[in-house]
Amino acid sequence: MRILLTNDDGIYADGIYALYQEIKKIGTVTVVAPESERSSVGHGITLAHPIWFKKVYRKNRFFGYGITGTPADCVKFATSVLLKKKPDLVLSGINLGANDGCSVFYSGTVAGAREGALLGIPSIAVSLATFVNPNFSFGAKFASKLAKMVYQHSLPKGTFLNVNIPAAKPSKIKGIKITRQGKEPIHGTFRKRTDPNLRKYYWMTGKLPIEKDDISVDTYAVSHKYVTITPAHCDVTDYEFLDEICQWNIK
Repeated sequence: MRILLTNDDGIYADGIYALYQEIKKIGTVTVVAPESERSSVGHGITLAHPIWFKKVYRKNRFFGYGITGTPADCVKFATSVLLKKKPDLVLSGINLGANDGCSVFYSGTVAGAREGALLGIPSIAVSLATFVNPNFSFGAKFASKLAKMVYQHSLPKGTFLNVNIPAAKPSKIKGIKITRQGKEPIHGTFRKRTDPNLRKYYWMTGKLPIEKDDISVDTYAVSHKYVTITPAHCDVTDYEFLDEICQWNIK
């Protein structure tokens, strides 16, 4: 199995290294990731600037290629320039922090998997639902297990899997839930501050969404110590509304 590994936390992040250590046991791995953190860049691609890349070594061994682009760029660049054959699987992660609910629209990690799906490659995004004292070990092992299953069963064209791992000891994880994406928005707020030159600026923060009492929703399930797997599709057409808007007779 040929596996392409990327992320949005950057090629030097702990999460991608932990994932690499596991998936290299099941296939041939090529790492192509941003050379620095590119969190929350969504599905952006680089058009106005050139892309540079370099070989990256970790623990005195060749690890992969760091590029100046986004996670989506990484997948495009890998499949177009670095790899002689299309990979059998794209894995994106392990992200520091959950990518559940509406955060999938902002996430570079999710975009890495989505780009793989757009290119016809079965793809998985993996995130760990914490920013404090992360332990990627369980998530890496679970991702490796799931990768083998996806390789065996494949995925529908244009579909990828978005996986969130709860921040809990393996013994405290309750199980696995196949979930739908939460719809509650992230409520952004802006804190007004002053820099040393007395200029006003704003720092965006936000309140994470809370889904109430619905174990079928990724946000609720992962917060209650379930691993969530959400099948996501690149086609965002609202088919339920499609026929209705046709009746508007827009001219």
